[in-house]
Amino acid sequence: MTKRALVMLTAFVAIVVFGGAAMLYSSRDGSTPQAVAVSSGDSLVRPHSPVMGSEAAPVTIVEFFDPSCEACSAFYPIVKQIMHETGEDVRLVEAARKQDKFQPVLEALFANQAEWADHGAPDIEKAWQIAAGAGLDLEPARKDATTPEVDAVLAQDIADVKANRVEQTPTFFVNGKPLTEFSPQGLYDLVKTEIQAAKSGS
Repeated sequence: MTKRALVMLTAFVAIVVFGGAAMLYSSRDGSTPQAVAVSSGDSLVRPHSPVMGSEAAPVTIVEFFDPSCEACSAFYPIVKQIMHETGEDVRLVEAARKQDKFQPVLEALFANQAEWADHGAPDIEKAWQIAAGAGLDLEPARKDATTPEVDAVLAQDIADVKANRVEQTPTFFVNGKPLTEFSPQGLYDLVKTEIQAAKSGS
């Protein structure tokens, strides 16, 4: 990927993905959960990170991802299924959005990934158009992409990526532990292990 393409993709992701305070997924009853306040000292969970699930959940999944990443697209339904199956025991920390359109935009980007996320040269303008088709209002979105607020969120996220040694997407942490067996079953097993440990008090 060229530096120019990386900068353009970063700006696009910044506005579509970062900067708000709403949840990635809908709750099990179809309503939209509210953001949970978190400590600004946690490099995995920041105040701008939305949290889906109970604040009291004993297990927290944190995901670093990229909408142009094929593996991220493949894991998307798997993470949703884990959240559905584990109910109140697990919460998910993801990226937020400003226009309350994160989930439909992300799903549209994943569904049309082959059209815009060409390896090494993502078509950012095409991604914007796909986002618009999913309901994103492009005029304010493009303006928001250049704000100091988004710049600050990006700078913090880049620092957190380095601090947590994230070298690929998706990268998962479960209760702060990195997922070392990178597979859907590996993620499921780590979540289950953490749930059992929390319930047994160990």
